[in-house]
Amino acid sequence: SRFAKFIEKNSDVRSVLSSYIVNSKNIQVRNPNQTGYMIQGANLDFSMEGLGYKNRFAFGFNTLTDSVDDIKMFEEQFLTLFNNSDATQDVKKHLLDHLNHLYKENAPELVYYVTLYTIFKDQLLAQDDIAKIKEKTGIQKTKIWNALYNFQVDAVVGSIKKLELYNGCIIADSVGLGKTFEALAIIKYYELRNQRVLVLVPKKLRNNWTAFKYNVYTNPFIEDRFNYDVLNHTDLSREDGLSGEIELSQVNWGNYDLIVIDESHNFRNRPAKTTGQTRYQKLMENIIQSGIKTKVLMLSATPVNNRLADLRNQIMFITEDKDDAFKETLGLPSINHTLVKAQTRFNEWGGFDEEERTTKALLKLLDYDFFKLLNALTIARSRKHIEKYYDTQAIGEFPTRLKPINIKSDIDTSGQFPPLADVNKQISQLLLSVYSPMLYVLPTRLKYYEDQYSQVVLNGKSTLTQSDRERNLIHLMRVNILKRLESSIHSFKLTIERILGKIDIALEQIEKGVQFSYEDYDPEDDDFEEPEFGSKIKVKVKDLDVIRYKNDLMEDRAILDNLLIAAHKISAQDDAKLQDLINVIKDKMNQPINPENKKVLIFTTFADTAKYLYQALESKLIPSTNLHLGLVTGSDELKSTVPKMKNKFDEILAHFSPQSSKIKIRYEEIDILVATDCISEGQNLQDADYLINYDIHWNPVRIIQRFGRIDRIGSKNKYVQLVNFWPNMDLDEYINLEARVKNRMVMLDLSATGEDDVLSAESKDLEYRAEQMHRLQEAVLDVEDMADNISITDLTL
Repeated sequence: SRFAKFIEKNSDVRSVLSSYIVNSKNIQVRNPNQTGYMIQGANLDFSMEGLGYKNRFAFGFNTLTDSVDDIKMFEEQFLTLFNNSDATQDVKKHLLDHLNHLYKENAPELVYYVTLYTIFKDQLLAQDDIAKIKEKTGIQKTKIWNALYNFQVDAVVGSIKKLELYNGCIIADSVGLGKTFEALAIIKYYELRNQRVLVLVPKKLRNNWTAFKYNVYTNPFIEDRFNYDVLNHTDLSREDGLSGEIELSQVNWGNYDLIVIDESHNFRNRPAKTTGQTRYQKLMENIIQSGIKTKVLMLSATPVNNRLADLRNQIMFITEDKDDAFKETLGLPSINHTLVKAQTRFNEWGGFDEEERTTKALLKLLDYDFFKLLNALTIARSRKHIEKYYDTQAIGEFPTRLKPINIKSDIDTSGQFPPLADVNKQISQLLLSVYSPMLYVLPTRLKYYEDQYSQVVLNGKSTLTQSDRERNLIHLMRVNILKRLESSIHSFKLTIERILGKIDIALEQIEKGVQFSYEDYDPEDDDFEEPEFGSKIKVKVKDLDVIRYKNDLMEDRAILDNLLIAAHKISAQDDAKLQDLINVIKDKMNQPINPENKKVLIFTTFADTAKYLYQALESKLIPSTNLHLGLVTGSDELKSTVPKMKNKFDEILAHFSPQSSKIKIRYEEIDILVATDCISEGQNLQDADYLINYDIHWNPVRIIQRFGRIDRIGSKNKYVQLVNFWPNMDLDEYINLEARVKNRMVMLDLSATGEDDVLSAESKDLEYRAEQMHRLQEAVLDVEDMADNISITDLTL
């Protein structure tokens, strides 16, 4: 036949077909003189499945015969079909072309790319995704879309795709890559589809989001007419009252099509309550699970803290708390099982020797299901990723980071104030009984209050009593007092005065003898300062051991009075740290690191310190210069020295960094901005090139977030400088000092985190933070570069 002649002339094809047809040693040729054989079977057809282009789950058997009669009969049938021009056509040329193509030598990477495409083609974004999004909504005409860089456009398109496919997405881009703008573009897309959007934010970051809604000249996207609602994380703990212009009792929680959760890692834990709902429960039950179908977009540079349960708790918002939600779409029977398995591998990796504990080693250990889950739900790019894979020529490069400047300041210039270690001894002796009345309830009445205020935790395995919570609060307050002293002598002074005021109120309530009422602290608040909010706890004075309680209150009062007397001796003129700050700013003004740039951003943890610095700089520095000064705190404390300016939140930031704000300013620019962590995230302030940490936040990630305000892509500055003020003692000594003050109860951490080995975890955490603090003295880190830490940007495909 023609086909036989073709095979005879093509030895390569002949050898392939021979191995394909005669592939068993058990075949016995019964007639060696027989020149013809016939193989018949269902698995040899020239269909897509038969040729191996498609999977076929079929079973069949091939038979070989040398019967002359059978062969002749089938050969006649074959030739009848083969010579029938109506039933067949000559495909010899096509076959030869195809075989030549298959035989062609290809570069190995082409085979690799074809393999990748075959595996991932269903998960890849289609080439026309951007076109579809534009076509459906007209988003290409909005200002926010046109403000995006190329890598941000990819994040927006990818996020919308994930929101549509899987109902949720976590944007975990690194600090300084513009997650807020990406989220705004996604919000605009859904608003253009006439969908209702809620943005949930930490209270201190509220202004970051409301600024884009108002009809004011400082809003760079005023033409886009954003109409989303903004509520605070803490509003989930409230039943009524105003949050901005929204009355909480009137909110239709189940009527949001999209919810955007800024700093979603704040919901990484799932604490339990005996009465009412936690914030996590209210978000899950009242918003996501009830009413209309709600898509969930989460923003966080650190969605994973130190355990993958953090990630699971956030993913559960996307799945409406269904563990098998991705069984059909991703082939994952259990999200929890996938993450528990990955955590086991992560723990195994953590036990490796330091030189072997590399990202590459971890990736080899992790199961593919884990990558599949992350790839489906997250978008996470690092600074290095953007520099490597994107054309940054149109954007501008990241600025060069200069080595950090480290300054250790004394408390006062005259040496009157006691050494930090001596002050710490006095702080450690404080009973702080004003924050723990429950510890003084008579044993016979204790069960009554425990039944009223206790919380069931760890899925019913344990109970957190109000006494436990108050013991924890005492430790937090001791740390708070020490941190206030490290921040500024002024902030320390005010804190001591406030505690003394609370003691006086407590003594007065005891004397009245009716009911002791005090404010509880909020254990879900990540930025604890002082217990000035929360639910009211009520204890009858007759149920207290009044004599012991009064004695302890008076003992605390005596220690605090001594500390206050010492603090009052130190005026702003004697404040050594303040004088060092003024000198640093003067040096910067005289020798700018970038030509003509005099802008300085000063961060402090506490609003009290921020106000103090503003007043001091206004009186001691500004009069001798032509500079302007601004103040921004999480409260309504907003000030500037710019004449006629209204001193609104977004107005101050715009006049400090007008170029990055993309607006035309109306007044003189602000040169020095003093701020709290209310602007440590979500702000573009890269007109400045100099950032001063007036106090060191205990969490090293917060320091990186602060620096990310000026260390951003598109900066006009060639160099950026970080200046850190440290306590004037050995860093290890200070960290150990703080650890001794902290001295947190194991039981309480177990209740809060669900960790099984809390004491060990606490020790590792202390060791980890100490190591990062040492490194921050030598260089500016990225979150993904921190030792013993794997960023989610390392784990996505």
